[in-house]
This record gives sequence, C-alpha cells and structure tokens, in this order.
Amino acid sequence: MKRIGVIDFETTGLSPAQGDRATEIAIVVLEGSQVVDRFQSLMNAGVRISPFIEDYTGISNDMIRCAPPAGQVMAEAARFVQGMPLVAHNASFDQRFWAAELARLGTGASELPPFACTMLLSRRLYPQAGSYRLGSLAAFHALPPAGRAHRALADAEVTAALLSRIRSDIRAQFDVQEAPHDLLVKLQRSPRKALPKAIQAYFDALRDA
Repeated sequence: MKRIGVIDFETTGLSPAQGDRATEIAIVVLEGSQVVDRFQSLMNAGVRISPFIEDYTGISNDMIRCAPPAGQVMAEAARFVQGMPLVAHNASFDQRFWAAELARLGTGASELPPFACTMLLSRRLYPQAGSYRLGSLAAFHALPPAGRAHRALADAEVTAALLSRIRSDIRAQFDVQEAPHDLLVKLQRSPRKALPKAIQAYFDALRDA
C-alpha cells in the first residue's frame, strides 16, 4: 500500500510572497490508516515572529533562535517524503510554503508532489459540518486531540486522522474498495453532486488501462 505524507507548516504569516517564512514543519506518514513514521522540526529562517503569531502558535523567537536553519530542515523534509504524495488541511497554504522554502534550495515547482486537501474534500463530503476549520472538523467527527492546536505535529496528526475518516467514508458511501491519493485529488476538484460520476469515471479509466 502506497504511503502518504500528511504535512503541516507553522509560519510567520499567510504569504511567502509577502516575505513570510516557515517556523515549523511536521509530516505524519500514513500507510492505509496506520501512522508508520513522523518528522517534525522547528526551523530558523532568520525572520522575526510577531507577538500575535507567537501567541497563536506558541512558537517564540527564543525557540526559533535555537532551531536549525530552515534550509537544512527543508532538505531533510524533502528527503523524508521523497516519492510520496502529500496531503494537508487547507493545502493551498502549505503547498505555497513548501514550494517557496524548497525554491530557496533550488528545487523547482515542477518537482513538487501533488497535494490533496482535507478541507476541500470535507466541503464535498460533509455539507452538514458547518465549519471546515481543522478543529471544527475534528470535533464534528469526534477525532481525538493530538496536542496543542497550531503546532505542526499536533495539526498533522489530526489531519491524518481526518484523512483516514474521509477515505473510510468514501469507501463506504460510494461502495469502492479503496480511495487512493490520485482519486482524492480528482474529487476535491469536482462539484459535490458530481462525486459519484467522478468516482465511476476514475475506476472505469483504471480498468481500461
């Protein structure tokens, strides 16, 4: 069974294009629904963290001052997930920082793995959820807490549990034996009412191949 890397960043702000940088990364590796490996590290990108972000994440400037350089951490993270497809909650955010931090190492965007997004998938599968923030979805599904919210490893652990729930619900609701990563990417781009047709087309294409 192919492994999937579930990733979460903590950052100094919302946009690497505005100079924001990553302060922490965590990756939880799933094989099926089982966690089989983890990677976590603070990182020092040489950018000061605002008091608001310090309070929001619990990551202080003193903590970052002692952390390894961002380039070193990102190189290790890239090796850790080499060949794995990735998943994140609100994946466009994490994908931007993944691309921006790796670009500083000379890694082009064309080499980035595909990302599936548990927020987009939840919007399609759980219209009754109300809120699609990670904490709200964890409460909606009664997922166990994994530590302080807005720390990378805790959020990656909860996202991994949410991903396992999503894949289980896809299998049960649409009567399929598996919900691989490339199907998830396809479904997150499909309107909710088109999910049955998208799943049918995916497995038809597999059989034809």
